Amino acid sequence: MSEAGLDISAMLSGRPDLLRDALERSLAYLAGVGQRPVAPEAAAVARLADLDFGLPRAPLAAADVLRLLDDVGSPATVATNGPRYFGFVTGAVLPAAQAAAWLGSAWDQNAALTVMSPVAARLNAVALRWITGLLGLPSGTAGSFVTGATMANATCLAAARDAVLSRHGWDAASQGLVGAPPVTVVVGAEVHTTVRKALGLIGLGRDRATVLPVDHQGSIKTSVLPRLDAPAIVCLQAGNVNTGASDPFGPLVEWARENGAWIHVDGAFGLWAAASPGLRDQVAGAEGADSWATDCHKWLNTTYDCGVALVRSRDALAAAMEASAAYLPGAATEAMGLSPQSSQRARGVEVWAALAALGTDGVAALVERSCRLAARFAAHMLDAGFEPLNHVVLNQVLVSFGDPDRTDAVIAAVQQDGTCWCGPTTWHGIRAMRVSVSGWCTTDEDIDRSAAAVVACARQVVT
Repeated sequence: MSEAGLDISAMLSGRPDLLRDALERSLAYLAGVGQRPVAPEAAAVARLADLDFGLPRAPLAAADVLRLLDDVGSPATVATNGPRYFGFVTGAVLPAAQAAAWLGSAWDQNAALTVMSPVAARLNAVALRWITGLLGLPSGTAGSFVTGATMANATCLAAARDAVLSRHGWDAASQGLVGAPPVTVVVGAEVHTTVRKALGLIGLGRDRATVLPVDHQGSIKTSVLPRLDAPAIVCLQAGNVNTGASDPFGPLVEWARENGAWIHVDGAFGLWAAASPGLRDQVAGAEGADSWATDCHKWLNTTYDCGVALVRSRDALAAAMEASAAYLPGAATEAMGLSPQSSQRARGVEVWAALAALGTDGVAALVERSCRLAARFAAHMLDAGFEPLNHVVLNQVLVSFGDPDRTDAVIAAVQQDGTCWCGPTTWHGIRAMRVSVSGWCTTDEDIDRSAAAVVACARQVVT
């Protein structure tokens, strides 16, 4: 076996210069991300073909690899880390989180077990405790960091599935679902796609759920709530992905409790309203649930990817995520025993850094500021004669520009213009542009400039 291609000595000696080069390139990218077009130009995307070559047999110089990656890759990125990206509820990265991510990548820790990384285990634990407190959730709530809200929902709903079935004498973790009592699942008509995906992943089916009607903002109506057959799981929502509205948790939690159901809250971004004294009433009562899914890479503005699964009962979460083997000491009480993945990135490092740098006041200010800026954007649209489709309660704005073809043409023109980036959606049969204000670095000037660009595009589009 040949080792000619692996020059350890050269790799070690060249590492400091390589990493300094990477740092300078990263700083240059960040310095310009706010001035460049938000979407990459067509020529930059076309040039990505330069990265698509056959795997070389002989190694390339690491410095040349980095240079190629930066020269070709950086111009083809979408400026999601800039101040005028308003797509997909994507936040920019806080400086403290960015720095912690860089340091954390140098540490290269596996957070699966404390023995593998005492620092990752401690930071994960502290960050999860801080999040629980910020969101007003019960003391002792257990949790884990996962890739995003999809896996957070899947993790929580797996715990829910096993817990409600265990009350009926069925061990789903050991025996699976063949022959198990049927589980009643209830969702709102505006349930997010990640919940449906999670239900499919855990074997409860994407399309089996009882669907409750919603109001014009997407919140579940409480006027007529059915009696549930146990075992049952009720899925509620904090922050509709289109309107930002939340379900009325108080009466829904009371109804679900009366019916003996497990209550799960999908709150990828909306649950963070609980961190704001001025907004927490929108999610009042959510703390009465049994599990919660949220993200840090949205409103907390950490790097991708970083989701959080939180479960009131540590025992229920551990039972569903059990991982044990002779060579895994204490795994049942460790991160790998509370999450779907065994090996896992130390996501808590940058979450801890972001929260420590912001404090409770900073997190509240970040959330409130995004909402104020969203309302400012909506006001600009209204002034220009384009009435928002939703009542702006959080950071989401929906705007239609007429018929579907015209609206899509305006969105395409906005994306092509490059001043900002907004995506399409369909809300209650109406085609609309969706604006999600989530980044820490967005200013009033960015909102004014972006709104002006959208209005200009709308005026120019002829269909």
